[in-house]
Amino acid sequence: MSFYQYLPLPSEGDYIRLLSLLPNKSEAEPLQCKLHNYSLQKLSPGSHRYEALSYVWGDPCETLPIYVDENRLLITVNLHAALSRLRDHAFERIIWVDAVCINQKNPKERNHQVQLMARIYSNALCVIVWLGEETKDTDRALESIRLAANKEFTERSKLQAILSLLQRPWFQRIWVLQEVAAARHIVIMCGSTQIDGYAFCLGLRSLELSNTTSLELQTLPSVTYLIEQAGLRPKYIAMLPGKFSLNIRSLAELLDMFHTRKATDLHDKVYALLGMSSDDPGKAGLQPNYEILWEKLFEDLVKFILGNDIFLLTWDSEEKALIKSKGCVLGKVLSVRNNNIENVNITFTSSNAAWRLGEKIEWILHASAKSIRERDIICLLQGALKPTIIRPYHDRFVIIIIAVTPLKESGSFQQLELPKLITYFPRDFLLVWDWEQLQEESQDREESKSRVFLDSASYKAIWNVALILEDVKENQIAEKRLREAYEGYEIEFGEEQPIPESRYGLTPLSWAAENGKDTIVNSLLAEDGIDPDLKDSQYGQTPLSWAAQNGHEAVVKLLLATSKVEVDSKDGNGRTPLS
Repeated sequence: MSFYQYLPLPSEGDYIRLLSLLPNKSEAEPLQCKLHNYSLQKLSPGSHRYEALSYVWGDPCETLPIYVDENRLLITVNLHAALSRLRDHAFERIIWVDAVCINQKNPKERNHQVQLMARIYSNALCVIVWLGEETKDTDRALESIRLAANKEFTERSKLQAILSLLQRPWFQRIWVLQEVAAARHIVIMCGSTQIDGYAFCLGLRSLELSNTTSLELQTLPSVTYLIEQAGLRPKYIAMLPGKFSLNIRSLAELLDMFHTRKATDLHDKVYALLGMSSDDPGKAGLQPNYEILWEKLFEDLVKFILGNDIFLLTWDSEEKALIKSKGCVLGKVLSVRNNNIENVNITFTSSNAAWRLGEKIEWILHASAKSIRERDIICLLQGALKPTIIRPYHDRFVIIIIAVTPLKESGSFQQLELPKLITYFPRDFLLVWDWEQLQEESQDREESKSRVFLDSASYKAIWNVALILEDVKENQIAEKRLREAYEGYEIEFGEEQPIPESRYGLTPLSWAAENGKDTIVNSLLAEDGIDPDLKDSQYGQTPLSWAAQNGHEAVVKLLLATSKVEVDSKDGNGRTPLS
């Protein structure tokens, strides 16, 4: 028997394929199916109805055959189990399932069909969530959840069976978010056992599982919330011309919430969210294209969120971006309070002179994939429209939330206000946006004794970290970082470097100018992006002012030769550098 050969879909009309799962009275008989084309543009309240399957593919190397128009088609073992459970003994069943209804070997078709998936799931009569085959505990788990939904007594001894069920791979995958977010009715299946989606969520809420500490369960509320809302969605969605999206959140918000979720293909960690995004992927240059390299897609994504003023490095097969950007500090998180499973309240005091200086501000945010902690830093990067929340880590900062979008905030702040008010970006930020689970480290962990400087960029980055920490009054930690930076300069220039006492906000250039280190000054002036006229935050003095004040003529000449210093610039006491 030959293998099934796909025929091209019609180019006009947003056609998909639907799978007809033919009935059989014997469960042991092979799965017999038919595929037929179906246009989403012709949907109407009386049109043909189908179900859509939400599942995890499983190991692509472990396959079993089904027969489509009497031709073999290999599918994964998990999908085979789902279709076997769904096959009726008497009636044909119409199902959309991606692995069969999309020609996975045709990149062009795959790119187009992925754009239709939100529409496919939103127009399905029912979305069936397949959790996998049953075990001895799954029946008990689902029955306990059903009882809890009806406010009936559930033995706490069965809690482990429920937790094991909730740790199945389906709950960690990124595609399932769009699939249940679009659904109008959801049924959850595990083996032969079924439970209504709303009852499933109601039962979990009654069991108060949000108090568990398992990492796998931290993302559970975002999925159950989407399942619970299915019954409130309209029973018929008009197909409007142009882009179709569920318009749940901006792409940046969705990424902040869900980027730690799993996908077999890294491209899907972006494409799976487009159908829920309020942004137009066409305008963002992020239309599904599985032929583009991952590192290029990730680069385009970061620049879409943060703008083009950044320096950016990405790598193939890594969920990580290294970002260098000018920016400024807005404040430091003072308190964090989880007011429910979906939202988090944070408070901070503005430390930026251009924006509500000294004012205590409260934001209500959506819970993010990485939890905000006290002492995290809120900054605005040059070219970005929204603030970013970061955390110190070695010689850089890790991004906790890349684009802060408050649901509610104290005061009269509007999101578009920041880029208009703030035009001064004195700090150099070295950031890492890592989509894996965050490595934990204490902010004040001292590592200077074991640090080995591989190049000058490392200790210069540490100095920048110290300046940013000083901006939020983390002076003790900043001093530790500065001492590490001084050690680096000693290694590079071969001499012991003076450590200033009670000096805060001195850039490397100001420090070198103050101490007459003309070799270091010359080295720093040769770097791209250096500002030779940047004032320190404590005294308001420029490097020229420091050099002139301490009589370092050679350094003064080096600075004047740049033609980028203002000789009439006044410090905090109203003095000019050469007065």
